[in-house]
Order: sequence, then structure tokens, then C-alpha cells
Amino acid sequence: MKKDFYEILGIDKSATPEQIKKAYRKKAIEYHPDKNPGDKEAEEKFKLAAEAYEVLSDPDKKARYDQYGHAAFENGGGFNGGGMNMDDIFSQFGDIFGSAFGGGGFSGGFGGFGGGAGQRRMKGSNLRIKVKLTLEEIANGVEKKVKVKRKVRAQGVSYKTCSTCNGSGQVMKITNTILGRMQTASTCHVCGGTGQIIESRPPQADAQGMILQDDAVSIKIPAGVADGMQLKVSGKGNDAPGANSIPGDLIVVIEEVEHDTLKREGENLHLDLYISFAEAALGTSKEIETVNGKVRIKLEEGIQSGKILRLKGKGVPSINSYGNGDLLVHVNVWTPKTLSKEQRQFFEKSLTDDNFVPHPEKSDKSFFEKVKDMFS
Repeated sequence: MKKDFYEILGIDKSATPEQIKKAYRKKAIEYHPDKNPGDKEAEEKFKLAAEAYEVLSDPDKKARYDQYGHAAFENGGGFNGGGMNMDDIFSQFGDIFGSAFGGGGFSGGFGGFGGGAGQRRMKGSNLRIKVKLTLEEIANGVEKKVKVKRKVRAQGVSYKTCSTCNGSGQVMKITNTILGRMQTASTCHVCGGTGQIIESRPPQADAQGMILQDDAVSIKIPAGVADGMQLKVSGKGNDAPGANSIPGDLIVVIEEVEHDTLKREGENLHLDLYISFAEAALGTSKEIETVNGKVRIKLEEGIQSGKILRLKGKGVPSINSYGNGDLLVHVNVWTPKTLSKEQRQFFEKSLTDDNFVPHPEKSDKSFFEKVKDMFS
């Protein structure tokens, strides 16, 4: 089982953003590859700390993690979660290390982060799409194929070293102050910190060497997702300039399509079942719809309106793999709005019949007790 993100960083759920950042910096410096060359265990802990910080430092991701746990990001379908590499970490969180490793540079040969040069590997922008899912698809999981229009590097684009920063990605500035000469470094304004600029590009490419391309992306969506949940497909966003750049991610927002008869409440489902006076008095069997097909249920004779039948395990699966919710069938006895002469005479005679006078038993729960049971 995957280790808890809060445990990885050594903090609790009430930690402030500053405490989360401080805890991550401490762990990252402790397990940094420059301090632990060739240590695979330290490298893995370094990646885990970065993954934990990526989620807990983002309020939206943190809220989803607190609600759904690792399943909000891990589902075996190519979504990011445990899949961060060194390039992802250094490109996203390199600024947190400050001068702990030679002014922001990183050795160790991870994607061009060389020995304090300051050159950073660019990551492309993320793309965001909505995917509509039926209740049946949510209950059973589904694989969706979508078309995404994304920026990719054009064929034939070549790069050369930026002459302004000499490939370092940074420019140095010396300023005379009353305290003496001070040297500061800033991101190169010409190459944007990549250390490279375009040498040649085909005519159809834009100024950054990019073209728009339609890509087909297959998305495996796990069972139990909820409306508004966001999933991430790594590397399916826009490309970024530079020969060593990495693409952004595709953010998939789940949109739940309302079912005609079934109403969802978390992992439980609700169904209103209407029956006639005759069916309630004599008993009957009814075929009802579930997310996995139709099933037949038996209603005993004398069943009362408001009775709730619970079908165990016929609800929506838990995204945390805690099993399925239930299907709650709400029985409603339908009162006819018009009566024939014979029907009216029958009910008029029944008014004085003791068998038709309400005699609720102690075991018959009140409306408020049923509501309480439903939410417990």
C-alpha cells in the first residue's frame, strides 16, 4: 500500500502551506541526488517527497487527496501519481532549494541540470478537457478515446546555444552598491532559461517552432469517480520550446450525466418505485433498473408507502476500493386521482371497514426515523 503523503513529509493534515513547503525542502535536501550519489533508496524518497509536495501544496489537489486518498490520482490508467521523474521535479520545484546546491543548479545528469549552470528544462503548458460519463460508466469504469488539439514541435526544427547566456539559461548582473559589488542571476530573457534558441524552422511552424496537431488520447477512467473530479494524463499537454523540453499534462475534468431514474448520493443510489393500492395490498414482484442491468425484487403483501428496501452492493464502487454502495428503493403507493362509480362505491364501503383503518405497529418506523436510517 502506498505511503500517506502527510507521513512522507512528516506533517499532519492541519499543516499550513508554509509548513508544507518547509517540510518538503527539508526532505528534498536530505535525499537530494547530489548528497546521495548512486543511492537508489534516497532517490526514491526524493521522488516521493516531491510527489507529496506536488499534491499537498495545491489547495484543489489537497482537498481531493483528503477526500479520496491516493485513488484521486492513481488509477492505473496513465494518470500521474508516483510517476514523477527528476525532470518533472527540478522543472517544477527547483526554486524551493534556493542556494542549497550551488545557486539553484543540479548535477547528477538529470535532463541537463548540470553543475550549477542554472539551465532549466522547460515544461509545456497543461491542457484541460471535460469528459461526460453516464452513471453506468462511472459505476463500471470506462476507457474513453478523445481528440486533443495540442502544440507539438514541428519536424525539422533545430536549436542552437543561446549566445546571450551561453547556454546557461541565466544572465549575471553586477551592481555597485554602498556595500560593494553585488552579483545577481536572473533567467535569460532571450531563451527563457532553456539555454537554447531556434536555429531553423519550417514555414508552417510558429515563432517557437510549434504546430497545432490533433492527437487521439486513450483515457482509462476508474470506477467510482465523481462529478468535478480532475484526473491527469502525463505528457499529453502542449510541448515546450527546446530540444530537451518535456510536454505538459492533460487535465481531465469529470462531468456526470444525470440518470433518468437513479439518483446518486456518494456511493449510494436512490430509486423511487411507484406501486398501486392493489399491488401494495396483495404483494407483487417488480423489475427495477440498476447500474448493472435489471433485477427483480419481491414486495410482500401489505407493504406500506414510504418503505425503503436496501439492495446491498448495488450502488457505485468506492474509488478507494472500499466496496460498493447500496441501492435504496423507496416504495410509494400511488393514489388514483379519478375513480369509476364502482371503485368509488368500493372505497366508500371500506371507510367503515376496520381492516382499512390505519393501525401502525411499533416496528413501523416514522418518516424521520427512515431519513435518519438512510443517512446513517
